[in-house]
Amino acid sequence: MILGPDSALRELRDDFRASSTSSMPISGTLLWTVAAILSRLLPIETFAIVVAFGSGAIFPLALLIDVLRGNKPMAGNKDNPVLSNFMQGIATIALLWPLVIIAGFNDPLLIVLGAAILMALVWIPYGWSADDPVGLQHAIGRCLLAYAAFFFAPDEWRATAICVVVILAYAYSFIRIRRD
Repeated sequence: MILGPDSALRELRDDFRASSTSSMPISGTLLWTVAAILSRLLPIETFAIVVAFGSGAIFPLALLIDVLRGNKPMAGNKDNPVLSNFMQGIATIALLWPLVIIAGFNDPLLIVLGAAILMALVWIPYGWSADDPVGLQHAIGRCLLAYAAFFFAPDEWRATAICVVVILAYAYSFIRIRRD
């Protein structure tokens, strides 16, 4: 049997899904749940700093969760160009972080909004890599709802509302994510 480009891509995506775990959305859900609680306890300036640094902890926490669950993070597909595409998506988001921090100098809530949106964009390369429409659905829904929370929630609830949007986006994705 001759494998064409579609078959080769399908195999690469199957390999990506087989070695990917739910650790990233689990760590994201944990951190945004903690953030939702802290949003009610901390002044917005302090909370924005927590979100800025906490967002960077999602990937390392995901790796730790994988190790604790007995999984070998990204094992077996280090040469997979689909994984490389996904990792480049994460790097692209990291390059945009300074823009969010600069915006936060004038309004710390923009750091919270920026974190919710930038980390939602990681779901786009994930969705393509896993051949799963939930990636794009998560990104679009999360971004639109985070903007809505920013503009329409009462001032004292805006940070919490953005956190809840992110948690709900993760819940949606856990329910809809492709499992095969």
